[in-house]
Amino acid sequence: MIAYVTVGADDMTAAERFYSAVLAPLGYALERYHGDLSYILPRAPGQPFAPPDLYVKAPFDGSPATAGNGAMVAVEVPTQAQVRALHAAGLAAGGHDAGAPGFRAAYGPRFFVGYLRDPQGNKLALFSANPDEPGRDG
Repeated sequence: MIAYVTVGADDMTAAERFYSAVLAPLGYALERYHGDLSYILPRAPGQPFAPPDLYVKAPFDGSPATAGNGAMVAVEVPTQAQVRALHAAGLAAGGHDAGAPGFRAAYGPRFFVGYLRDPQGNKLALFSANPDEPGRDG
């Protein structure tokens, strides 16, 4: 099971604005630690592991952060409307469009997805596969 995902950033203020706009509406709480950002879903005492945390950090080697070519973080969202809303919030918070929300012919008929790049260039997918919502074919 994946415990956490880390993306690099050089500008923590821009990263915080972006990730807080996209993740806070999904229930993620922000914790700061030594200048880095940790987005964590709350857990009740004794609750089993929740979905992965997302950490935003300056690279340990002191070099500038770079976005991984082919690397992407995917976040499942409950509804298609939330995919649209969070995609728009990410754009308004300094992100860049990497694919407008919608269905893709290459994916299953219920996979509704929007793509963003954070201010550093890291790619984020916001998707919903809610079986209670209309699919691509109907």
